[in-house]
Amino acid sequence: MRFIVRCLPGFSSRVPAPVPARTALPDWLKTMPSSVAAAALAGAEIRTLKHCPPLIDALGAGVLFPLAADLTVRGGELSWDWDAPRHPDAGHTRSPIGVHLPEQAAGAPFRLPPGQFVVKFTNFWTVEVPDGWSVLFTHPLNREDLPFRTLSGLVDCDRWRDGMVHFPALWTDPGFEGVLPAGTPVAQAIPVRRETLELVVEELDAERLAAHRRVEEALAGDPGVYRKDYRRGPT
Repeated sequence: MRFIVRCLPGFSSRVPAPVPARTALPDWLKTMPSSVAAAALAGAEIRTLKHCPPLIDALGAGVLFPLAADLTVRGGELSWDWDAPRHPDAGHTRSPIGVHLPEQAAGAPFRLPPGQFVVKFTNFWTVEVPDGWSVLFTHPLNREDLPFRTLSGLVDCDRWRDGMVHFPALWTDPGFEGVLPAGTPVAQAIPVRRETLELVVEELDAERLAAHRRVEEALAGDPGVYRKDYRRGPT
């Protein structure tokens, strides 16, 4: 499928572009060890999350949207020095961040310190997907290293392809100080087909129970079986 992003004229050379998430896996995944000694198992070697394909596939799913400019965090204040262009035919903000008033989150289970706003990362890109598809915008998956948590939203980007979706976020690390660099992923966009889900709840029958057992045995016998077709049996 085609996932099309567009920016205002004059912005393509000034604003970091969204990128396929699979091309921007976090540094901690690249540098973490493949196995470690587990004290609870008398020092036996165990595999780390680096061997978890579902976690890695989640990190690489969809498209990452970046922070538009360097963001300096000092003494609880956010600031930036960025001279974004202005386009005469668009009434857009040139600020890389905005805010939602805390009252707008009244009744939601968000733990906001007194006087703290909900940050809103400005997005400078429209999104177009094929008819019948929506886009789930959420916090970059499994990225607990980021000092904020982006709130999730589902947008019909086949219908609203000419607007720009911005990203509200909670600042979750009040002790963070320094520079959050331009290009830091602030949202992950995952296309989802818009259709009615039919949920079926039932017990495993004999055939499915046997298949479940084969899965268990395959996982126990071959660390790399997830990337293979266990149903074919031994080769």
